[in-house]
Amino acid sequence: MSPGTSSENTDTRSSDGRQRPTKASASGGARKASPAKAGKIAAPDRKPSSAPAARRSVGPKNGRIEKSGAKTAGGATGIFSGYAKGPYENAFDEMFDANSEVRTPYKGIHKALAPSDRADLNNRVDALGRAFVDQGITFSLSGQERPFPLDVVPRVISAAEWAKLERGITQRVKALEMFLDDIYGEQEILRDGVVPKRLVTSCEHFHRQAVGIKPPNGVRIHVAGIDLIRDEQGDFRVLEDNLRSPSGVSYVMENRRTMARVFPDLFSSHRVRAVADYSSQLLKALRASAAFNEADPNVVVLTPGVANSAYFEHSLLARQMGVELVEGRDLFCRDNVVYMRTTQGEQRVDVIYRRIDDDFLDPMQFRPDSMLGVAGLLNAARAGNVVISSAVGNGVGDDKLVYTYVPEIIEYYLGEKPSLGNVDTLRCWLDDEREEVLDRIDELVVKPVEGSGGYGIVFGPDATRDELDVLARKVRADPRGWIAQPVVQLSTVPTKIGDRLQPRHVDLRPFAVNDGESVWVLPGGLTRVALPEGSLVVNSSQGGGSKDTWVLASRASESERELGGDELVSGKDLPPAQQTEQGPEATANPMEQQQQQQQQGRSQTRFRSQGVTE
Repeated sequence: MSPGTSSENTDTRSSDGRQRPTKASASGGARKASPAKAGKIAAPDRKPSSAPAARRSVGPKNGRIEKSGAKTAGGATGIFSGYAKGPYENAFDEMFDANSEVRTPYKGIHKALAPSDRADLNNRVDALGRAFVDQGITFSLSGQERPFPLDVVPRVISAAEWAKLERGITQRVKALEMFLDDIYGEQEILRDGVVPKRLVTSCEHFHRQAVGIKPPNGVRIHVAGIDLIRDEQGDFRVLEDNLRSPSGVSYVMENRRTMARVFPDLFSSHRVRAVADYSSQLLKALRASAAFNEADPNVVVLTPGVANSAYFEHSLLARQMGVELVEGRDLFCRDNVVYMRTTQGEQRVDVIYRRIDDDFLDPMQFRPDSMLGVAGLLNAARAGNVVISSAVGNGVGDDKLVYTYVPEIIEYYLGEKPSLGNVDTLRCWLDDEREEVLDRIDELVVKPVEGSGGYGIVFGPDATRDELDVLARKVRADPRGWIAQPVVQLSTVPTKIGDRLQPRHVDLRPFAVNDGESVWVLPGGLTRVALPEGSLVVNSSQGGGSKDTWVLASRASESERELGGDELVSGKDLPPAQQTEQGPEATANPMEQQQQQQQQGRSQTRFRSQGVTE
């Protein structure tokens, strides 16, 4: 694959040179379409005046931004003065265009913030941090609990931009749903040579124990987190798919609640689509997945326990959905039926929204030493007596090598071109692409296919000669285990650094919920920001933070906006302080070690350029 070739540009022939068939129908069924023409999907050739505002006093009760009297004409003025791109020169800035003019979606935010008083903004930043501590939203850094950094400048996405993203995410989830159903069933896509069989069967997350387990409503992907980046041209591209237990949605909801409390004046002048519906949409999807004869299914959230880094999210979702939060020891199987122990006696469980990795889920099928799962759970699912959400074995759908075949997967099942492109990717298991990687190893980002949390990634431009030599030997020894991508500059959004606003790199994780009838995409998602200058690392443990992500509504309907306090959070509305998420303890017992071990690598993600996320 040439340097400028997108991963969509993969040949439509199988390994023996035969034409690859496609499969599609208007209803998403299994009807075969006419064979696609051999060749490649074309991809673009890319390298990688107003008067001074009047000062107005602000008291803590009116919630208005205090003005400093600075001029706000043009772009980089007022608090934006000195907005220098510096190391971000090649990145796409989402607020300012190449002429330093404010892009349309950000004009309202810029107008409100540019003349603001620095002391007032500093006070609001402190208020954001205090609100997170009060709600127990912290992370562990160097053994200390700290509030998760929430920046004061929202990330804004226009209605038109979001409509395109929503279509692309929905298309991707539908195709991957059909792919997973196929490979754990008839495996037609493998027989037709669209995806090599040995690619799937060699995947660490392809579980033969899941073959033949058919969910009652056919849904395997109840929740998906599709990680997106915006390239130097301003185009959104999919970085990777997370189809197991994508984390971070709690930050999306709490970011919005906290911003609405601290910055109500910003919301009063914008039509921002709500994010508060997520839990109700998730509960709807979980209830819809139960056996058809269950009129009132019993849904539970299965957590590894309080030592897990995402425990706050588990408890938040359970509370908002009004369902029980349980650990493995609270459940047991008898006669292929799952029961929950309660003070009122045994209660049958119909749907388990699990936040536990496959390997820990059932000690009879996977790790026999697991203290987190439920013995016999897979047999109960196979018997149709319980639904596991998301389904066991979904990890094959977010394998980094399978990711490179998603454009073909979309065409095969849906008969459509991908609405969202992948990041250009070289596959080391293909001889010609492996040789290209080895020739250009000093300029590429090389990733382990089975890695998580960004660990094991080597950035060629930053690596020493010895490190590159070691990497080359690893690639030759295990070609299936590696992919490579060019370094992509993430887009930038103004971020409060000290007393000024400066560009910083961001990524985006939208969340999609599938109830079997339709795919609902949460408007916005989790925007993570790399705070140190020039850094491409956006996770909290590496000095990153987050932003509230605003999707602007196309019309001012009550169901699409948060205006004038529609969704504002007062002090009395805030939930009681949650248990602080604890970092790993040096003397953790075996149960705590497993709680920390599973999911933790992906929930505290190290993301540099196009690093791995979950």
